[in-house]
Amino acid sequence: MAITHVALLRGINVGGKNLLPMKDLVELFRAAGCTDVASYIQSGNVIFRAAPALARRVPTLITTAVADRFRFHVPVVVRTAEDIRLVSEGNPFLRAGADPEKLHVAFLADLPTAAQVAGLDRDRSPPDRFEVRGREIYLHCPNGMARTKLTNQYFDSKFATTSTVRNWRTVLKLCELGASAPATRRA
Repeated sequence: MAITHVALLRGINVGGKNLLPMKDLVELFRAAGCTDVASYIQSGNVIFRAAPALARRVPTLITTAVADRFRFHVPVVVRTAEDIRLVSEGNPFLRAGADPEKLHVAFLADLPTAAQVAGLDRDRSPPDRFEVRGREIYLHCPNGMARTKLTNQYFDSKFATTSTVRNWRTVLKLCELGASAPATRRA
């Protein structure tokens, strides 16, 4: 049974690098077998429907298709619409009264171990703070993402995985789009 998913691509259409038109990206998802495909903004957010078995293969299928057609490597992380909803409801910094404009979420391809999480440097980038919850890292960066040392590269190296970051506004919009996608069901 097909359910709604969100694919998060890292590092496309940023600073004039890795240019990938959204209409072409949507085509790649359709060619991979996904349905009801739609993109949101130019930075690589795709809402689509697929059976769970296909959705698990989407990161490899899309990474390979982009490399073949556009000649660059783009990591892809996938979540269900329900996962995105839970992320939108679980931000510990929002609950503590942080400015939503200073909040971000890093989505990890893999679940880190407790030892990996314990090995993170909580004082790496003051006054920035982070909280790891499952396959997400909630970030509070009062001075902005451009100034933080809590980068994709830092988390990727510590967790031996791939991450991609979205600002809080985008997380909420993806939650809204996932909830309104055709035949989205909540558990």
